[in-house]
Formats: sequence, structure tokens, C-alpha cells
Amino acid sequence: MDHSQLSKCILAGQGKVPADMVIRNVGLLDVITGAITTTDIAIVGDRIVGTHADYKGDIEIDGTGRFAVPGFIDTHLHIESSLVTPLEFDRCVLPHGVTTVLCDPHEIANVLGAAGIRYFLDSAERAIMDIRVNLSSCVPATPFETSGAQLEIDDLLPFRNHPKVVGLAEVMNYPGVLNLDPGIMAKLLAFQDGHMDGHAPLVRGLPLNGYMAAGIRTDHEATSAEEAREKLAKGMAILIREGSVSKDLEALAEILDENTSSFVALCTDDRNPLDIGEEGHLDALIRRLIAKGRPLHHVYRAASHSAARIFGLKDRGLIGPGWRADIALLDNLEECRVSDVIAGGKLVTPALFDAREQVPAVGLTSMKAKPVSADAFICEPKPGQNQTPVIGVKPGLILTFREEATLEVSDNGLMPDLDADVIKVAVIERHGKNGNIGRSFVTGFGLKQGAIASSVGHDSHNITVVGANDADMALAVNRLIEMGGGFAVANGGKITAELALPVAGLMSEKPFEIISDDLEHLRSAAKDLDCKLPEPFLQVAFLALPVIPHLKMTDRGLFDVDKFDFVN
Repeated sequence: MDHSQLSKCILAGQGKVPADMVIRNVGLLDVITGAITTTDIAIVGDRIVGTHADYKGDIEIDGTGRFAVPGFIDTHLHIESSLVTPLEFDRCVLPHGVTTVLCDPHEIANVLGAAGIRYFLDSAERAIMDIRVNLSSCVPATPFETSGAQLEIDDLLPFRNHPKVVGLAEVMNYPGVLNLDPGIMAKLLAFQDGHMDGHAPLVRGLPLNGYMAAGIRTDHEATSAEEAREKLAKGMAILIREGSVSKDLEALAEILDENTSSFVALCTDDRNPLDIGEEGHLDALIRRLIAKGRPLHHVYRAASHSAARIFGLKDRGLIGPGWRADIALLDNLEECRVSDVIAGGKLVTPALFDAREQVPAVGLTSMKAKPVSADAFICEPKPGQNQTPVIGVKPGLILTFREEATLEVSDNGLMPDLDADVIKVAVIERHGKNGNIGRSFVTGFGLKQGAIASSVGHDSHNITVVGANDADMALAVNRLIEMGGGFAVANGGKITAELALPVAGLMSEKPFEIISDDLEHLRSAAKDLDCKLPEPFLQVAFLALPVIPHLKMTDRGLFDVDKFDFVN
């Protein structure tokens, strides 16, 4: 901001010169006191300069009958999980009142390394929404899977001072922290003077003390109120998460009250455009928390002011003179019905998105796996093996559970037990490094036929496939390889639904409306297999995440997260 712009801010705030924009006669919610006052809001450039009656502006917006709240801040998410590019995510989510996001480009970084982070930063500089980046701390997430890239501290430091970078992203390798892993220690030391985001599922007691002693101050992995309260009591900010798969709001809503709202924020982590279209984004979390009886202005505080303070964004989160002009205009406070959005002082319109400079896609040749045959999925029994470990999946959780099954043995090895809901799962290395295939069994999907395959496989993003028969598993996998990545459903020797994600095997360049339609077809095709999970594709994607308890599948084999070692 130069001298003339600052001068205009000061004079317009006093009403001595017209502002650039004025929202007239709007009900302003004070997220600190809960008071609602009818006022004008004057804006110059990207800054609010005053709240008072009778301002004049070059552009005037009628706020009569509406309410103004600070723009919402999603404190942790992976834009890749929206299945669209960062600029398309901007167009999809900003109209829901989300004016700032703190993203971790961890998914694309696991495929492309530093080039993936650079792509996100280039996109962030062109977006209307303020996209901030936390630098991916765990690429690969563990040494127990094959990733497309590896990022050490020297790979992250060139991005350290980028204006869009906040700090270090979720430190998922909590055993590495507790055991003083040299690579993790180097990253922790480099970010001691900045923000370090946490990721500590079920970590309690003395291990939690050690983890937090590293300087980590936030966590989005609490799945019970008891766990969240222990973390709050120790000074850790809790990010209540409600994504397409990980749904923790129901369990954590009770922790948000007048005593805690300054230390609680909201996040989506992973949310696809179909759910955004059907339910909303952070606006959906806000209305659900209010419906559950959480104090209204404390919910809006957590969604804005608290989020900004927790992550050191000192210029936003309130509507008052001198604060960044990020504002959501609502038709209804209790239902969080967003009717207009001002982002950085600009009224959000389709023309605003059309004027952005585009960023060339990256990772269009990242799918390097070779085609497979049905024989690739034969699971040979081990000598003397009576029972087989099985991954247990439950709707709405990325936590999985260890179960056991007694399976029949045929000439093709261990067989699925469809009556007991035990089907095969395999992870196929797709980065062209070793051709590994890990094989096991999973329960909870309900499949009676066919197969579901995905190149979205957190966090190393190999190909994950589940199926009731080997032939359809091979067909779905080979179609993914042909498409350059995505989702595919096979049944009876035919591909019944698909969605190509050629940008690093994670994202499409198509508009989010088209992706939503494709996801509808995929859901329907999965249901035709008798799949009983509401979000089968994202739950397939999380089967390969060996930093979330308890039992996971990687390209190197079945992995026991509690022991942090492979199943013997």
C-alpha cells in the first residue's frame, strides 16, 4: 500500500472522501461480543475502513435484511481432494464464503515433489480466494511405501519465504518426532520460529507431551471430545474436521463453547465437489454446529477470527476498520445462507474468475504403472495359516481396524468371502520405480461383485483397488493406467463408470460441475456392486495411508500402524 492509498483509507474512514465500496444497512455480527448492529461497511482497496451509518462509495451494495460476518477460513485441507485444480477449487468454494484456505499440497508433492508445490504457489498467486500454503513435511509419509518423490529440508527451504507460505504442514510422522528421526528433526528445527501444523491421531499422555514439546500447536485428528479436551488443556488448538470421509463434527461439537472458541477452528481436510454442491463447504459445518446448539457467535468466531489468530494471519477475521475486507453476506445467520462474498475488497462474480491468468497443468505423464493381469491379485496363504488379518472399514472414518477372517484356499490362493463381506484389496506402485504389488483383504465395503480402483491413494498415491474378483480388479486398474489416473468401476468384464484425473493422477482440468456429475455416476455404479459406503472412492483412497491407525495396505504389504511395521 502506497502513501496515497493509505491516505484514502484514513480519509474515507472518517467519511471525508467516498470509499471504493460500501455495504449499506447491513446487520453486522460482532464475533467477539455476539452483538448485531445495523450499519454501513466502508471498504477501500482490500481494507475495511469503517463501520458507521451513511458512508458514500463508488460501488454500493444493499445489505438490507442481510447479515455480515467475517469471511471463513478453512484451516487445513488438501485441494487435490476436491479433484479439481486450485483455480477451479477457487471458483467452486469461494461463493460459500470461504475467503482463506490453508492448504497442504502434500498429495501432489508425493507424486511430483517440489514441482507440485511450485504449481500450487503459482496458482495461489492468481486465485481470488487467499490460498495459503503449509509446506509438506512428510514426503513420503513413511518409509513403508513407494512414493513418487522425496522432500528433505533442503527441498523446502527455497519456498520458506514465499509470501503465500505460512509454515510447516501437518507433521504426520509422529513416531519420527518422538524417536528423533534426523530428517524430521531437521524440518522441526528449521520452522521453530514459524507455524508447525500437527497430525496426532489418538496420541495422548506422555507421547502427546513429547510431540507438542517440538513446538507443534494444532491438530485436526482428534476423533473424540475426551481426546480433544486433553489437547486443548495442553495448549493445542483443535481444528474440528468434517470432510467427505473423515467426519468428526458429531463427536467434537460439544467442545466448542464460550470458553474454548478462541482455541478452536474448522477444517474440511478432504472434500469433493459433489459434497460441496450437495451440502456446502465450511458453511455446512457452521450451520450444523449451530443446529447442535453451539453458541452462534462463537461458531462464527471459530470459523474466522480464531482461525486467523491460531495461524498468525493478523490482518483478518474481524469486520472493523483496518481489517482485511473478507466478508460473507448472509440471508440467514442460523442457516449460514451465503448470498454474496467480498474477498480482498472485491465482490465475487463470475467475471472475476474469468479474468484470472491460468496456470499450465503439471504431472500429465505421472501414471507409470504397467498393465496387470488377473493373476497379479492372487493371495498365497502362508504355511500353517488358519486366519488372515483383514482391514476393517467403517463409514465416516479414515481410522481402520484389525479384524480376522478364515478364508477358503483354492488353486488361485486365498479366496474372498462375499457372504462375510471380505473382499480383496491391492496397492500397485505407479511411479515407475519397482512395480510392487501389495495384496490383502478388507471388510466394510459390502461388494458382492465387480471392483473399484483409484489412483488417489493417500499419501503416496499408488493405485488402490478393491474387488470381489480378480478379473474386474485388473480391468479397473488397467483403465486407470490408460486414463492417466482417476477412478474406475468395473463389473462383469466391463467398465461401468470412470473419471479421468490426469493432473498428477489426482485432479481434472474440467469444471467442478462436470466432476460432480461424473461422481454421481461413479456412486451409482458403486451402489450397483452392492457397496454400502456413502463415499467409497475416498475410503478406497485412505486404505493406503499408513500414518492413520490401525491396519493399512501399501504397495509393500499389509501394515500395522500401531506397531509401525508390516504385519508378519
